Amino acid sequence: MTKPKLVIFASGSKDGGGSGFEKLVENMKAGILLADIVAVVSNHEQGGVRERADRLGIPFIHSPKPRTAEDYKKIVRDTKADFVALSGWLGIVEGLDPKTTFNIHPAWLPSPFGGHGFYGHHVHEAVIEAYKNGEAAHSGVSMHFVTPAYDEGAVFFRKKVEILPGDTAETLAKRVNKVEHEWQSIITNKVIHGEISWDGENPSSLSGAVLD
Repeated sequence: MTKPKLVIFASGSKDGGGSGFEKLVENMKAGILLADIVAVVSNHEQGGVRERADRLGIPFIHSPKPRTAEDYKKIVRDTKADFVALSGWLGIVEGLDPKTTFNIHPAWLPSPFGGHGFYGHHVHEAVIEAYKNGEAAHSGVSMHFVTPAYDEGAVFFRKKVEILPGDTAETLAKRVNKVEHEWQSIITNKVIHGEISWDGENPSSLSGAVLD
């Protein structure tokens, strides 16, 4: 069976990050994610994602800022990827097909916790603050197709994550990350094999969504 080719965009940091990318590779090797991960992309030439890529035997592509729509298109052309998965990617994506480009977000969407500036610890701090003010009952993990507007493509996966009374941004982040790792490969597999789909334009065309 020919497996869909998947390229992963994962920023990470200069000294860490990329755990979601590594989990996808582990699940590919375990047969949970039926894909061929052809490359991983990071804006850090020597960082956490590069270390994991080298250790896991996945081709690494450095994509520094600033980047254009043509830069994104070139990566997809060069890797011959059928799908693009954003996993902790910090940057607006332009020029790619919203039907085959998707992201995982560490909060419930749609909500005030998506859009520009809402990534990593910023998301969890905002959720905890809203919880303390009685404005949020839970957090969550969401996956959505990617359009040129941050976190506004069709949401096709949501899983609630409970907020506990003593939670900090750090403790909440750990539980959210665990749910991301549990579900990302399973849902990614559904997307790349057509069980979840979207025409890239009409909300009503979304099919196969798995929503809490």
